[in-house]
Amino acid sequence: MSQTMNKDELKKVIALNVKSLYRKTIDEATPAMIYQAVALAVKDMIIDRWIATHKEYEKQDAKVVYYMSMEFLTGRFLGNNIISLCEQKEIEEALSELGFDLNSIEDQERDPALGNGGLGRLAACFLDSLASLGYPAYGCGIRYRYGMFKQQIRDGYQIEVPDEWLKDGYPFEIRRAEYATEVKFGGYVETEWDGKRNHFVQKGYQSVMAVPYDIPIVGYGNNVVNSLRIWDAQPVNTFNLSEFDKGDYQKAVEQENLAKTIVEVLYPNDNHYSGKELRLKQQYFFISASVQRAIKKYKEKHDDIHKFYEKASFQLNDTHPTVAVAELMRILLDEENLEWDEAWEITTKTCAYTNHTIMAEALEKWPIELFSRLLPRVYQIVEEINRRFVAQIQQRYPGDNEKIRRMAIIYDGQVRMAYLAIVGSFSVNGVAKLHTEILEKQELRDFYEMMPEKFNNKTNGITQRRFLLHGNPLLADWVTDKIGNEWITDLSNIKKLSVYVDDEKCQQEFMNIKYQNKIRLAKYIKEHNGIDVDPRSIFDVQVKRLHEYKRQLMNILHVMYLYNQLKDNPNMDIVPRTFIFGAKAAAGYKRAKLTIKLINNVADVINNDKSIGGKLKVVFIEDYRVSNAELIFSAADVSEQISTASKEASGTGNMKFMLNGALTIGTMDGANVEMAEEVGKENMFIFGASADEIINLENKGGYNPMDIFNNDQDIRRVLMQLINGYYSPQDPELFRDIYNSLLNTQSSDRADTYFILKDFRSYAEAHKKIDQAYRDEKWWARTAMLNTASAGKFSSDRTIEEYVRDIWHLKKIKVELK
Repeated sequence: MSQTMNKDELKKVIALNVKSLYRKTIDEATPAMIYQAVALAVKDMIIDRWIATHKEYEKQDAKVVYYMSMEFLTGRFLGNNIISLCEQKEIEEALSELGFDLNSIEDQERDPALGNGGLGRLAACFLDSLASLGYPAYGCGIRYRYGMFKQQIRDGYQIEVPDEWLKDGYPFEIRRAEYATEVKFGGYVETEWDGKRNHFVQKGYQSVMAVPYDIPIVGYGNNVVNSLRIWDAQPVNTFNLSEFDKGDYQKAVEQENLAKTIVEVLYPNDNHYSGKELRLKQQYFFISASVQRAIKKYKEKHDDIHKFYEKASFQLNDTHPTVAVAELMRILLDEENLEWDEAWEITTKTCAYTNHTIMAEALEKWPIELFSRLLPRVYQIVEEINRRFVAQIQQRYPGDNEKIRRMAIIYDGQVRMAYLAIVGSFSVNGVAKLHTEILEKQELRDFYEMMPEKFNNKTNGITQRRFLLHGNPLLADWVTDKIGNEWITDLSNIKKLSVYVDDEKCQQEFMNIKYQNKIRLAKYIKEHNGIDVDPRSIFDVQVKRLHEYKRQLMNILHVMYLYNQLKDNPNMDIVPRTFIFGAKAAAGYKRAKLTIKLINNVADVINNDKSIGGKLKVVFIEDYRVSNAELIFSAADVSEQISTASKEASGTGNMKFMLNGALTIGTMDGANVEMAEEVGKENMFIFGASADEIINLENKGGYNPMDIFNNDQDIRRVLMQLINGYYSPQDPELFRDIYNSLLNTQSSDRADTYFILKDFRSYAEAHKKIDQAYRDEKWWARTAMLNTASAGKFSSDRTIEEYVRDIWHLKKIKVELK
């Protein structure tokens, strides 16, 4: 088959695929069958490019980055692959002639359940940028069978059900059984002397086979196809027939169950011991497999393992993959027989670490007992890394035991993974200017003082190809019509739009596109929620992982406050507002799940109250994911980026909204700070305490929210509605925990940890400004256009070029198709 197909060829291939897959003709095929047939036709176009790309890697002996991440939130592949192959017109027309619509065929694809939040979506954006820029890369992760979970909302509560994305097979993946690798857990370590040196041998272990599945990552219009390599776990021996014959049925399938458990769920609930153990198993499983394979691949062409770092970089996406430092050391010491100093030099020139959080509780720690039992040899190596590092601290800061307490990798019965990552990497980066400053001055200050040369900033970015070109085709076509299509591969070109921001005709066109996108989202909401929303209302949106620091709670408390105002004064002059939420809460995170219930209960009351004349609506979008995110970003008027200042490392949703012409209401936190530099603070709605103010307050032990409760009757009224049954008449105590978390009436814990009440009035004032600003249609249109025109810096292409320049030092490859 040719690398591109004309319309007639394509129709023949789709029909042939339907026939061979399902024994049906096109007329009998369902949209789900057509999806599989089209996906395989597209995969056929990709394969030659994929082979050619890897041949080019070999020919150039290219250095490769292995981007190691527990999550890759890729979104659907079909539409993106078609766009990257520049085959959209042909495929749309071919399907139309067969009686199908490409959009509805795309809707048949399940989002791969390989990630959950911003961390995973960033990883997916980075892979897209690496391929589109022509840099050799592998994404390395886990092939989760059920993802984190599919979210259902029942009676306002989040219910977690398995996300069966693999149920019908996944047409874009290829199983690479030839690269299967053994990963060992548990047992004990024996020392064997060969007359020259000690060898450390793990014995009595359990093991699984890691089998890779590769998914193509197609570069835009450049023939480059990189790989997302996700590891599945298979038993070493599938079935023990002799145990079965003896009647020990459990033992017969023991290995199978061990393998199955490792890859079933993303982030198993870890508020119990077995959950913690499973998480650590998952991390070691995909890291060990990825590191083993990277070394084997290197050795196929190179004799000198000492130069490994010249051909490979391991980028550790947050603390989850940190065990790569010790695993690389294990292989170099135990399998390559290097001396410690040689192995350490290679390791610390190969590994680089991205920190994604300021939250201390998210800097992973493992109990020594668990870590040493599950990974006995790896633990020995971590102990030795720690011993040598503590000696360095003592040499640099003689007698300063406080430094050791604050910096040691192993301390207080725990292995501190972030510290292992810092010590074992040559680069440590934050993901926004403010975030990196806070790491250097606060959270990781001791490390920064001791090794400042390692620290750098790489502000996050997003791929414009998914979040504008694919997610918002109406706006993408309009932008191309105005400034040409260079923005697709170089988003800095979008600045050229700024010459049109005062043009009234362009303003009308831009806002009409926004209105069409709002109609599209309103239709989705009607279909999925049964709620009628007015596309002429302000679409005010907060979609992201649900965590207290992201302050979805402040948002819904403000909605309750607005509703109270409307109830007191039904004739109040207010621009109708639709508040849209979307978020998953981790399965074991009770308060986050209770916040979802509160949002849904408030929605039930407000949406069914005819007395307010439809001026307020509240919608919670079930199972927020990449495919519905694309509809949401393109339709939003207002983007809620309201984290407690100093808590959000970067945020990338803020950039997606900005690119699609939404105005931000936000704190000066994460990448909001740099967005304000690009578009101007006057074109955002900034509120709340600054990062410095929050940090100072925290250092003093917080503040007293009861002062606000006692002196502000509007806030007091809203909080009392949490416990007087106003939103839960059947169970007035339902939201007591949320009330207590804000006022802390029954506990010694600090009250209002995320300063919701402190920032509330400032937030409410910013919302009043939004209401006034939206009435000035020209100002709003101009500002929305200016946001889109100012988003150039926030492309993941720019971020990746910075990683390449400062950390990875990769060379671009060119792929010519013969």
